[in-house]
Amino acid sequence: MAHTFGVDLRGIIDLLSHHLYSSPRVYARELLQNAVDAITARRALQPDAPGEVVIEPVGSSGGTLRISDTGIGLTEREVHDLLSTLGRTSKRDDLGFARQGFLGQFGVGLLSAFLVAERIRLVSRSARGGPAVRWTADAAGNYEVEVDEDARGEVGTTIELVPHRDSEHWLERDVVRALVSEYGELLPVTVRVGDEVITHGELPWTEDPMAYGEKVLGVRPFDAIPVEVPTVGLKGVAYVLPRGVHPGARQSHRVYLKRMLVGDAIEGLLPEWAYFVRCVVDTTSLRPTASREALYQDETLLAVQEELGRQVRDWLVRLDATNPERTGALLDAHHLGIKSLARADDEMLRLVERWLPFETTDGPQSLRQFRRKHGVIAHVPEVDEFRQLAPVAHAQGMGLVNAGYAYDVEIMERLVALDGPTAARRVAPSEVLAALDDPDAELERALRERLVQAKDVLERHDCEVVPRDFDPGSLPALLVTNVEAERKRDAAQVGEQADPLWAELLGSLAESSSDASQRLVLNCRNPLVKRLAGLDDPALVELTVESLYVHALLQARRPMRPKDTAALNRSFLELLDRAVDGQKG
Repeated sequence: MAHTFGVDLRGIIDLLSHHLYSSPRVYARELLQNAVDAITARRALQPDAPGEVVIEPVGSSGGTLRISDTGIGLTEREVHDLLSTLGRTSKRDDLGFARQGFLGQFGVGLLSAFLVAERIRLVSRSARGGPAVRWTADAAGNYEVEVDEDARGEVGTTIELVPHRDSEHWLERDVVRALVSEYGELLPVTVRVGDEVITHGELPWTEDPMAYGEKVLGVRPFDAIPVEVPTVGLKGVAYVLPRGVHPGARQSHRVYLKRMLVGDAIEGLLPEWAYFVRCVVDTTSLRPTASREALYQDETLLAVQEELGRQVRDWLVRLDATNPERTGALLDAHHLGIKSLARADDEMLRLVERWLPFETTDGPQSLRQFRRKHGVIAHVPEVDEFRQLAPVAHAQGMGLVNAGYAYDVEIMERLVALDGPTAARRVAPSEVLAALDDPDAELERALRERLVQAKDVLERHDCEVVPRDFDPGSLPALLVTNVEAERKRDAAQVGEQADPLWAELLGSLAESSSDASQRLVLNCRNPLVKRLAGLDDPALVELTVESLYVHALLQARRPMRPKDTAALNRSFLELLDRAVDGQKG
């Protein structure tokens, strides 16, 4: 025996309000949507038919909200098929409400009004002829249909909502006006709330895009880029934000579908790299989700995203060619997004190379300026390492670029791929050390004799000392990582867990390097280091070497291990103790 599913209307309403829609406020959009669809359907039969929606909020009609339209209206059969049967979308198309050209897509229609209403009353007269039909329904799922043979009146539909006891505020005049204005101010029909006309004749961004952008964004945009994708009937403006935003910030675009607002926080309209651009667009063909509060993520939206990204990128190229000063200002505000694009786009790479200032040993300058002076972009991939090496490299006449920020290393790799291996290269700390002079032989010999007394300190911190002679003389020591020793340590750790043959191979690869993982480079031009070479007190030698190590560690901005923190405290307190004893003596 065949059975028919039962439908609990209250359960459906609860599903809509708690899981589909973000707020009951969407009832206004759904009612506007139904009214505009009805007008569109009537104009298909009668092209010169009037197009008007009149909304009379609570206070003007006995505690109800009344919505009237001059649409096609409904016959008795259509009332049963469209209003009282959930999900009958195929029947909807059979009756002439085909989806093309209409806002509605999901057959939910009037049901959303139960989010705020306890009872709905509808009176409709069809443009196809026949008597007026009265339909009354409540939130419990009961409805009545009456045919009024004697009723006369205009073609169209009037809906009255009787609110829930706790939903009266949704139907108050100020709230209704705000909702209707938000969702429907751009609709191609006349919409009135009481006597006030809400709709505009033209899309507001076509008249003065910068002024409209300032109204929408709350700040005057850097620029307004006209955008268009004819295949989905999309037209609008892409606004470039005047100030930097975090790359992880949500892209919030204002999207209209056939001039009805979908939302002002729609995502997915632009590529991720264009996080500094906000769009305001109207489209005829992009699919909204079931809640009509977002866009459906399909191949069409991905194609639109790619095309809009291309149009923003072309604007960047034009700006670079016509207004270099504004290009520099744009890069200063939104360098992360443009650097991200430069990883895969040659023209954006050249734009970054020409205009984006990088931190260098010669001060902030573009990569092109740096290449012009030094020939090759010698770069350091870590910010702290660059800042430690920069003063030493600058004093030796070496040019270095800080490539420690997002996408910098990838940009260097792209330059090498385009211009060859002489365009850029990574610089290791050992290369900077190799450029430093050897110290005076007598001073180095005296210094190494003293360092023997600090052997325990150096072993405790896994550190070897390398005396060098370099500027600036105010810098007593540098602490650099011994890359070969780190590699040896990693190989040893893997070898402990590997089979004997593999462990032997790893051991042979790591035999040649020094055991110390760090190198403390002492500057023999520094007065403190020179005095260290003449100390006779072994305890003071240990204290001085450990203090120089801790100072260099802090200068390198490396994370401190527990033994490093202990060394900092110990060296500070011992030096303080010696200073106090010296005052007593």
